[in-house]
Amino acid sequence: MSQTIREATADDAGRLAELAAVTFPLACPPGSSPEDIAAHLRRTLSAEKFTEYLADPDITILAIDAAGELRGYSMLVARPTSDTDVATALTHTPSTELSKCYVHPEHHGLGAAAELMKATLDRAAGSGAAGVWLGVNSQNAKAIRFYEKSGFTKVGTKSFRLGDTVEHDFVMERMV
Repeated sequence: MSQTIREATADDAGRLAELAAVTFPLACPPGSSPEDIAAHLRRTLSAEKFTEYLADPDITILAIDAAGELRGYSMLVARPTSDTDVATALTHTPSTELSKCYVHPEHHGLGAAAELMKATLDRAAGSGAAGVWLGVNSQNAKAIRFYEKSGFTKVGTKSFRLGDTVEHDFVMERMV
């Protein structure tokens, strides 16, 4: 089945939330509580939140679409970070945040993530960004390897609240 990478629309909000419910837990540290994960999904990855993201002119969501089935998505946030730890670490400005980049686990290892990353970085470069940054949990070795393979390097650290738990993320950056 062929797939395309396209900009998501408001009609995709529910399907993006369903995909997030499958993919986000895979990025969490092994000791994360189901309650913390569920709280994060409700607070930041619900259909209502995706509707808000899709209406925000500073946010672009790209989706891997295979005949209406969403297999992955990425989210770019094109505004300066308010996190001082991140702002201090960044060297390529103006910088766009790669806030989310997830592929359904049934499509891991098939090149979908690399295609999505390329399209996402191309979109960031086309919007005038000099660099792209992201936060990744310091225990997520698989994601860190993927980001390093995609040209990102570790430039700092930041905290991330997952429900009631504070997690520690690496800040990674690359030029576009």
